[in-house]
Formats: sequence, C-alpha cells, structure tokens
Amino acid sequence: MKILLLSPYDAMSHQYWWQGLRDNLREHAFSVVTLPPRFFSWRFRGNSLSFAFDERLKDGYDLVIATSMTDLSSLRGMCPALSSIPTIVYFHENQFAYPLNSALPGAGSVDQERLVERQITSIYTAISGDLLLFNSMFNRDSFLTGVGGLLGRLPDGVPEGVLDQLKQKSQVQCVPLSQDTFAAFVGAEDGDADRDGAGDGRLRIVWNHRWEYDKGLDALESLVEGLVARTDSANILMHVIGQSFRKVPPQMTRISALLDAAGALGHFGFLDSRRDYLNLLRDSHVVLSSAIHEFQGIAVLEAVACGCVPLVPDALAYQEFIPERHRYVSQDDAIEALIGLSECHMTGTMPAASDMRQLSWDQQMGSWQQHIKQARNNFSTSAERSL
Repeated sequence: MKILLLSPYDAMSHQYWWQGLRDNLREHAFSVVTLPPRFFSWRFRGNSLSFAFDERLKDGYDLVIATSMTDLSSLRGMCPALSSIPTIVYFHENQFAYPLNSALPGAGSVDQERLVERQITSIYTAISGDLLLFNSMFNRDSFLTGVGGLLGRLPDGVPEGVLDQLKQKSQVQCVPLSQDTFAAFVGAEDGDADRDGAGDGRLRIVWNHRWEYDKGLDALESLVEGLVARTDSANILMHVIGQSFRKVPPQMTRISALLDAAGALGHFGFLDSRRDYLNLLRDSHVVLSSAIHEFQGIAVLEAVACGCVPLVPDALAYQEFIPERHRYVSQDDAIEALIGLSECHMTGTMPAASDMRQLSWDQQMGSWQQHIKQARNNFSTSAERSL
C-alpha cells in the first residue's frame, strides 16, 4: 500500500512517530512530506498552502496519514485528489488542552483569538478524517470535551451531531517506543552495579524535556530550590537535558547555577547522540517531570523503559501510563519522594522501574495494522452513504 504521511510541524516527537511507522510497517511504502518546526502560527494556518503545490501529493496513494496540525479540509479543496483517499488523522496534541504562556508579551485576547482559530481548524480537520487516533485517553477526552464546549458557544449555524460523529471515529493509539529503548533496558535487567549504588553513591535524577514553559520550568526551579535546601546535595546528582533552543529560558540558567553551587549538577544541555542519551537514561535512577502539558510523555516513558523510577505530576496523560505510587500532587510531595528515593538508593532498596514493553512496536504493531484497515473501511462506508 502506498501511504502519504503529512507532518506540517515536524518537531522531534513527530519525527519519532513517523520514523517508527515507516521502519516497522515495512509492508507499506511511505512517502513522508514535512515542514520545518518553526513559525508555529504560520505553520498551523498556512500548511495547506505550503503543501498544496507539492508534486509529491499527486503521486496517487491508497491512504493518507496526517497529523492533526494539517489543515486537511483546505488542503483537500486545493488538492481534490486527496478527497478520494482514506485518511487517518493522528493527534499528538490538541489545542483545547494547551496552556497559554501568560508570561509572553501581549498574551491575552490576541492569543485567545488565535487559539480559537486553531481549535476550529482542528475541528474541520477532524471532520475531514475517516479515523481519528489520539496518543492517550487524556488527549482524546480533552479534545472532544473542548469541541463540545466550543460548538456550544457558537452563535448559530452549527449542525447537529458533529460531536457524536467525531466520537464514533475516535480511538486511542499511543506512539510506540522505539526498539533501541528496550535494548538499553536489557542491560538494566541483567544487573547494573553502578545503578544499584556501587558507583559514587549518589541518586542520579534526570529531567529530560523540551526547555519550554509548558514543561513546567517555574515548577522545576522551585522544586530544585527545595531539594537543594532540604537534602544533602552530596547524595544527589541531577541531569537537565532535553531539546533546547537558541534562547535559553532564565529559569534554566538559574537551575544550572543552583545545582552547580550545590555540587549536584550533572549533564546540562541537549545530547545530540541518541546512544549517549539512552546510556545516560540507563545510568540514571529517577526520571522527573514537572510538565503542565503532556499528552503522552514519550521522554518519561523511554526513561522508565531504560530502568528509571518515574516521579511525575498526578495529572495529564501520566495517569494512564505511570502507576499512582510514582505520581505527586504537590512540589513538597515531589521533594519528599526524592529524599525517600535517595535513602532507598543508599540502602540498596530502590523500587523497580515499571515494565514498558507493552508500549513497544512488537506489542503495538497489530493495532496499527488494524487502524489502517479500519480507516479504509470507514472511508468505503462513508462513500456508500453519500451515493
């Protein structure tokens, strides 16, 4: 089967997703068309225009898989051939549960207007798709709740049954974790003396998210302040990694200084090498999240698959993937948990990491194959109804 895959804002997590599809569903021939992950507002509004005149979209396909950022209804108008092809819309995130950055200059009414425009565009895209896949129940449910709320506020002209139609074709399908993640976990299962405390004896904590406000940078700074103040820094080492950008947020500069002054600063900054990244995860004991926006949390899930004990907010998609005993309600809870884990590490009683292999491609491949069949069936049924 020839599959056209559209990723109009091709961030690292989106690349991770489509590379997994291409590398594991080898019975299909993928043509991947992407746009760079910059100029977010323009990408969201203008991707249909950017895509419309790309000759690769006219090659003739059996299926389209597009991310939810794709302005699918407009694109089909400019490329009518795409209207006759079954389409899966994949939601990595949704604009109804995305936190606005109140710290940005000019944030307020203008941002709200842009947000509503993006929300309506995503509704048009969802209506145009034959199957809607979400990477978590949290993502699906917050999208559908948001759609219902927005449609209910519109003044008139809203057809009945739109929300029910979207619900009927919505399913949950996580982004599977890549196989190299589990190759790293094998070593942890075989027994890693340094992980168990025979190295420098310090609890190694890793925070591995994008350096942006939605990953809770203010909360992370407060947490680090509290941790440094309440524990013996000789017992901890903290790695602050993840994707960083040209402008380093001031919170990250202060976090680096706090940890450095306490002698608890590990690796700080992005790791270009995938091998080095997985090795650092494997050699760490705890993966920490402070996110206020997370629809699946691949960074945390990969770290857990590499043997890290998670410590995450009791919210968002974490409630689906991370056991309750590893979720915290407040920053004080998180600090107490880290102090407790440090003591467990010193006494050799660290809890085991959860087994994430149910999220591997080996376990998820059949589901993806079934989704492809279902999208084609949904399209055929819709076409028959329109006759």
